[in-house]
Amino acid sequence: MGRQRGILGAWVLAGPLVLAGPGVWPSLAQGGKPTAEEARKFIDEVETRLAEMSVETAKADWVKSTHITDDTEFLSAAANRRQIAVAMDYAKKATRFDGLDLPPDLARKLALLKVSIDLPAPSDERKAKELTETVARMEGGYGKGKWCRPGPGGKEQCLDLNALGKLMAESRNEKELREAWAGWHAVGAPLKQDYLRYVELSNQGARDLGFKDLGAMWRSRYDMPPDAFAKEVDRLWEQVRPLYLSLHAYVRKRLRETYGEAVPAKGPIPAHLLGNMWAQQWGNIYPLVAPKDADPGLDVTTRLKAKGLTELEMVRTGERFFASLGFAALPQSFWQRSLFVKPRDREVVCHASAWDVDNRDDLRIKMCIEITGEDFDTVHHELGHNFYQRAYNQQPFLFLGSAHDGFHEAIGDTVALSITPAYLKQIGLIDGEPDPSKDVGLLMQLALDKLAFLPFGLVVDQWRWKLLSGEITAENANAEWWKLRQKYQGIAPPVSRGPDAFDACAKYHVPANVPYTRYFLAHILQFQFHKALTDTAGVKGPVNRRSIYGSKAAGDRLKRALEMGLSRPWPDAMEAMTGQRQMDARAILDYFAPLKKWLDKQNKGQAIGW
Repeated sequence: MGRQRGILGAWVLAGPLVLAGPGVWPSLAQGGKPTAEEARKFIDEVETRLAEMSVETAKADWVKSTHITDDTEFLSAAANRRQIAVAMDYAKKATRFDGLDLPPDLARKLALLKVSIDLPAPSDERKAKELTETVARMEGGYGKGKWCRPGPGGKEQCLDLNALGKLMAESRNEKELREAWAGWHAVGAPLKQDYLRYVELSNQGARDLGFKDLGAMWRSRYDMPPDAFAKEVDRLWEQVRPLYLSLHAYVRKRLRETYGEAVPAKGPIPAHLLGNMWAQQWGNIYPLVAPKDADPGLDVTTRLKAKGLTELEMVRTGERFFASLGFAALPQSFWQRSLFVKPRDREVVCHASAWDVDNRDDLRIKMCIEITGEDFDTVHHELGHNFYQRAYNQQPFLFLGSAHDGFHEAIGDTVALSITPAYLKQIGLIDGEPDPSKDVGLLMQLALDKLAFLPFGLVVDQWRWKLLSGEITAENANAEWWKLRQKYQGIAPPVSRGPDAFDACAKYHVPANVPYTRYFLAHILQFQFHKALTDTAGVKGPVNRRSIYGSKAAGDRLKRALEMGLSRPWPDAMEAMTGQRQMDARAILDYFAPLKKWLDKQNKGQAIGW
């Protein structure tokens, strides 16, 4: 996960407003018509002030994440509150310049200042405080969620989400999975009233900034009208939907072989049987659906250990990947300040992330690296964020960030797609490439995570947009959640959902106010980027076997796009990287073409869809 420094320098919450600074523009104070010169001076102050605050906030966040104590958490939260309050105040003041004829760069900065805020607080300070407290309370309620069941000796055994995630991944007992699923999803009901109040308050904050509602504000980040973006997302889904239907039909058939009548021959798949609490990624059920005789014998973990690679050498290997594309080496401070191994003397946040602390060259990654194939991929992914961050570091502060929020994650995953058998052979990690006949197994593993995720990546925000706009009401909110999940994913709840259930809040990003469509876009874009860059590199053969390793031509094209940051509309960055100005999911079809051909044979005579 990359931390986009950008406008607020951190993931955004709301906070009580404070005065943004000493600058007072004459026309603002006197109620007169603002001028372009005043807008320029305003933006200059904004960029200077927020740039300084972002460094303070980033350093506080780093210390909190790499040395967890009550004190470091307090200092980090305080720094974030200060920056968020100032940024929110600036965003509201920016509305003063709406409708003014301005140079394109200045108009873009003013627009970005407003749409960057994930959770806009109402102007009324009392309501702003209520909104902050409401979101914090929902996050806390989610974080404390547990499912309790009778344990050994009659004692109650309570499982938190980590333990439940392990159970959902590994258990093959249908009854246990059903009970665990229902037990966790009960966490949503107590959050319902808070969530409905959050909808009211956040919508008011969005309207104060000139947007119809919070959902429209989120959709305004994509250099097109909000309604046009919603249609664009649907268009992308329709491109890939036939491939998803084929995967769904095959997985349903194989799960029926394991679970019998618990899985219908036709219709949606019960949500508890897909190896994940939210049925968003299905990789954990690969052993149940694996193609016969498709094991490629490619155990990267074993090879890493046999070669004696250390955690640090895994990162050095990732850096050499980017060096082969023509990127400069990482600064010495990266190696001095990053966290590569879990310390023995303190608690840290082990979730992998990439950091740009000073908006220039203080790049870092934070990982508790283990010598595994999965972490080998993750290292390459996180370094993709770091090289993106450095590529745009010459941009003004308000243009620091990826072309849109789907680009940053997509770049990291694009790099990971180049970790092919050919690449592993080139760097001496394996002796030979598996036969192409084994590709179906590799593609199935990837499809269960990346392809299966796509409809879930849509549903979360489709539901929120409709609730925020009033199209979905409090009374039918949960029923509509499951209608959308069946429509897009083809899944159904394993137990009946009563009128008090509020299952969307059993997914962290909903009560925590984290926009989700960015993940859908990233899963689309990574394949489009991969195909375009491997074409540029002149690599031939099946798309899934291609790597850009060693291609300066691909590296030059990648750098041109990354260096733009947020300075241009995202279609300009897209064109620089791919030659296209439109997001296009057809590259996914090319990548998984061998799997689709195989699935069509397996599904012959089977029901497709639900």
